[in-house]
Amino acid sequence: MKLPQGPQTPAIVQMLQWIARPMPYMEECAKKYGDIFTLHLSFPILFVSHPQAIQQILTSDNKDFTAPSRANQLFAPLLGKNSVITLEGEPHFRQRQLITPPFHGERMKTYTEVITKITESVMGQWRIGQSVDARAAMQAITMRVIMQAVFGLHEGERAEELERLLAIMLEEGGSSPLRAALLYIPILQQDLGTWYPWGRFLRRRQRVNELIYAEIRERRAQADTSRTDILSLLMAAQDENGVGMTDEELRDELMTLLTAGHETTATALAWALYWIHKFPEVKEKLLAELDTVPDKSDLNTLLKLPYLNAVCNETLRIYPVAMLTFPRSVKNTLTLSGHELQPGTLVMGAIYLTHQREDLYPNPKQFRPERFLERQYSPYEFVPFGGGARRCVGTAFAQLEMKLVLATILSSLNLDLATKGDILPRRRGLVTGPDRVIELVVQGQRQVKTSLLEKVSS
Repeated sequence: MKLPQGPQTPAIVQMLQWIARPMPYMEECAKKYGDIFTLHLSFPILFVSHPQAIQQILTSDNKDFTAPSRANQLFAPLLGKNSVITLEGEPHFRQRQLITPPFHGERMKTYTEVITKITESVMGQWRIGQSVDARAAMQAITMRVIMQAVFGLHEGERAEELERLLAIMLEEGGSSPLRAALLYIPILQQDLGTWYPWGRFLRRRQRVNELIYAEIRERRAQADTSRTDILSLLMAAQDENGVGMTDEELRDELMTLLTAGHETTATALAWALYWIHKFPEVKEKLLAELDTVPDKSDLNTLLKLPYLNAVCNETLRIYPVAMLTFPRSVKNTLTLSGHELQPGTLVMGAIYLTHQREDLYPNPKQFRPERFLERQYSPYEFVPFGGGARRCVGTAFAQLEMKLVLATILSSLNLDLATKGDILPRRRGLVTGPDRVIELVVQGQRQVKTSLLEKVSS
């Protein structure tokens, strides 16, 4: 079978390029080979960036494409074999149905006060003149939100230890190209003791599992139908046959929600704070809009503010945390972007490349929220949360959290960007993040007539 063109360098060289410099490497390949090209990363995989091709892939889930276990197993060491990310076929569909309801509709309003109070608590530790590491601060917020909204844990030894271990695991997992290589090259996944990164990861994972299973056992023994945290809702969820999740399935979905909902949202928030404070005109327009929110407005008013929405979207566009859609495997012979593909061919939507297309986003390297006020982009042109059968389940939660946290911080404090020069994206594990610290300085309080918490909870 003849695959679309791609680099002719040895597979190991392509793998190292992909691990060390994924975004420049994709851009170089797109410039040379066009909208579809092949990389050899342990196995051949097609990168696709044209919106029409992405639409064909995402709208043909379960018909012409399926999830390839060999590619999605990259996530298995952390998330487990029962995660909605690592499962395929009917088991994936079942798990998705079970975990989706807590992230939609009126359920979202129950998390509003949690997010806002946690943000205000973290901000309360900042002092005038203090430098704040934006990403670390956002990680503190999103981790506590996860612990309370998802796990239902507010305080206590178990909550503290679980929060500490999870933060270490996620931070170390994306701290260097070597640790990323551990995920892509299975032969490196050896337990050589605590001196070796994989050995430390396995021991921390074991302790995290012990803590999560202990919490699940206690919840089952002391059922409380009044609880609204996501773990309690998942424990009560049943499929069409009246069967709920096993302890192992619950553990794997909790780890999935943590990984997908903590690190990614924290990174997006850090980027947003960077862009807002890098361009004074963006900050000025956003503050002017936030200050118009009526004292008795409901949550929907905040979430529908056009410029706040545009700032969030442009943040997710320019340097998307997820570079790619989840991989798909061709089920039936088909034509994609003029290429006939045989069953078993692996394809991925290159989100980063799509978001950098000049024909969609003129001057794509420029941060310009106004583009989202001037044009309505399709779900195949703007794809920060993926799409199809594997679109991020927590999309609504992430958008709610991002807007609430930004609105709370910006309405309360005057901040300045202390980091000089441009900050660029780099790989962090399987996702992306800033290549250095985004440092903000607290200049003082903003005078706001009504606190945002009163606005969104009224």
